[in-house]
Amino acid sequence: MMMTNDPARHALETFLNPRSVALVGATDRSGWSRSTFCNLQDWGFGGRVHLVNKKGGQVHGRIATASCVGVDAAIDVALLMVPAAVIPDALDDIAEAGIANAIILASGFSESGAQGQARQAALMAHAKARKIRLLGPNTLGFLNVRKRAPVWTSRLPAPLLPGHVGIISQSGAMGGYIGKLAHQQGVGLSYLVATGNECDVDVALVLDYLVSDPHTKVVAMFIETIRDTAAFLAAVERARDAGKPLVILKVGTSELAVKAAQAHTGALIGDDKVFDSVCRDRGLIRVPSLEDMVITAGMLASTGRIKNQRLGVISISGGAGEIVADRAALEEVEIVTFSAETCARLGEIRPEFSACHNPFDITGAAILEPELFAHTIPIVAADPGVGMLAVVLDVPTTTDDYNPIVVKALEHIGNALRATEVPALVVNMITKPVTPMTREIAAKAELPFIIGGLNQTLFAIGRAFWWSSWIERHERQAATDAAGPAAASVRPHSEREALAYLDSQGVSVIPSFLAESQDAAVRAAAQINCAVALKIASPDIAHKSDVGGVRLNVSGAAAVADGFRRIMADVGNAVPAARLDGVLVSPMRSGGIELFVGVTRDPQWGPVIAVGLGGIWVEALKDSSLRLLPITPEVALDMLKELRGAKLLQGYRGARPADLVALGRTIAGIANAALALGPELLAFEVNPLRVEGDCVEALDALAVWRDTAGQEH
Repeated sequence: MMMTNDPARHALETFLNPRSVALVGATDRSGWSRSTFCNLQDWGFGGRVHLVNKKGGQVHGRIATASCVGVDAAIDVALLMVPAAVIPDALDDIAEAGIANAIILASGFSESGAQGQARQAALMAHAKARKIRLLGPNTLGFLNVRKRAPVWTSRLPAPLLPGHVGIISQSGAMGGYIGKLAHQQGVGLSYLVATGNECDVDVALVLDYLVSDPHTKVVAMFIETIRDTAAFLAAVERARDAGKPLVILKVGTSELAVKAAQAHTGALIGDDKVFDSVCRDRGLIRVPSLEDMVITAGMLASTGRIKNQRLGVISISGGAGEIVADRAALEEVEIVTFSAETCARLGEIRPEFSACHNPFDITGAAILEPELFAHTIPIVAADPGVGMLAVVLDVPTTTDDYNPIVVKALEHIGNALRATEVPALVVNMITKPVTPMTREIAAKAELPFIIGGLNQTLFAIGRAFWWSSWIERHERQAATDAAGPAAASVRPHSEREALAYLDSQGVSVIPSFLAESQDAAVRAAAQINCAVALKIASPDIAHKSDVGGVRLNVSGAAAVADGFRRIMADVGNAVPAARLDGVLVSPMRSGGIELFVGVTRDPQWGPVIAVGLGGIWVEALKDSSLRLLPITPEVALDMLKELRGAKLLQGYRGARPADLVALGRTIAGIANAALALGPELLAFEVNPLRVEGDCVEALDALAVWRDTAGQEH
């Protein structure tokens, strides 16, 4: 896939900015054809539209040609509205006509099973041989809203509002709904592209184009899957460097297609959890609904990056302010406490304002004196703690709720907000359409972005604050980004080998001695000089306690000797074919907190690390945090903070607090050690990783490998 920083040379430049379009298979009998032609007409497309029908004649009131070759003009994009069976012939025709870009409406390809996948592969090979770039199949097309170029096969409002949000949707139907919702909410779009089955042009390539487009400030995506994760992440990095927020609604929560059966990690990590970690790690704003996606993207296109992530609120209603305060707490939006100077200045306007709170209730007095907004907004916006300002007052949408006093207040709000230096919003109390009347009032008052209702506004502000903070953290940590470790030359299998490997990589591990006889076990225990743990040493046994291979808290020579004999006998009976190297003798540990650290390989995203509470809790609670590898110690600390059990590490109920810095270094060390083992490693686990104060120690480790036949062992 070609990616470039120069939009003039981008692979999609002529595709998404057509000067001429051919509708291949145009016919009055097709609703798709009629809708597309009407869209182009109603939007006022400034380029040429060529109608192609193999029978020629008159179509949509115009003369059609029998082929693209018969069109005596250059064509940038051909929309193929023909049955799947004749698409190869249509591609031959457009290739001969010198057309480099084609959109395929037809379905019946990869979405329809094995035979459809074969048809799609043949289609792509056919197009590639003729040097034709394909969007689809199974797509409704695209909209270039700014240039009024709707190559789109279903009816849409004419035209959508132009603006700075680019939309990518793998579903054409959902793309249409998103476009209509954006229009309804007053969110202006630059592009809307439905990628369909993505046999060629995919989400990653369109995202790369929109990042390079100077008119697109935010990209919002409706995603079912990411087919080319490397190209997608490269485009995400470009968006980060360009300061463009990415808002994503991804559906699907299926489990990993491949699991490490002998390891806990695979059961802890589903592909949706992995994608969540990708979003957190790479600054993608993940949202749960279409409404949140459109509103959040629209708001960010208006505010951009917010440098001070603390909110000031002015509301016409005390109740609305209380809703804002409650919701802000849920969304982790800081409602800043006003300074004493701010309160004093507000009190100078009206005595009842002297007991000021944030959110600030301007009271119903503003209806009688709408100029109060002009006086209070500069004071609140100038408060040193306020980094963003929200003014809650409904903007009329119809003649039924038109109020000249409210309109006058909005004019005062617009005048005051234009003079402020912090990003600002006007907030409707409930979600409602932004109508032509709304837009007329907003334009006259020169209002910034209008958003509503209160819950979705606070959700959007919370996501905008999170993204702005993430950008700051990334800039601070850019110089210390993790690099992949050097490849290891060993291949550990047993617990003993895995722990020895970690030790060689600088990870602290529990001392252990391999005893091949009961006398050797007794000598090892005497050298340790405290209660010991006895565990079978075998490269063929992953879970030792399941086969009688563990004895804990063993004290005294007789007990150690008996423990050795019993372990060897019990394991020999339970797994007679297993190779038994002897028994590991280690000091018995008690107290502290046990964690689980596991690395596995996601089939889409590659190596992933999971951190959670260890021991039995790893399965009981499934309280884990995930990241793509590599990670830094700082990222490991972020992972620990995300755990529901994080409070246990802080010295819960008198326990000794964990040295989180040392713990973060150890977790990053385990991650690097696992990465160094290469792509044949399916899973690498440390369970438990014990931490007590500044003592961080791996007590057990396990490596699971893929053999040459692709099986786990």
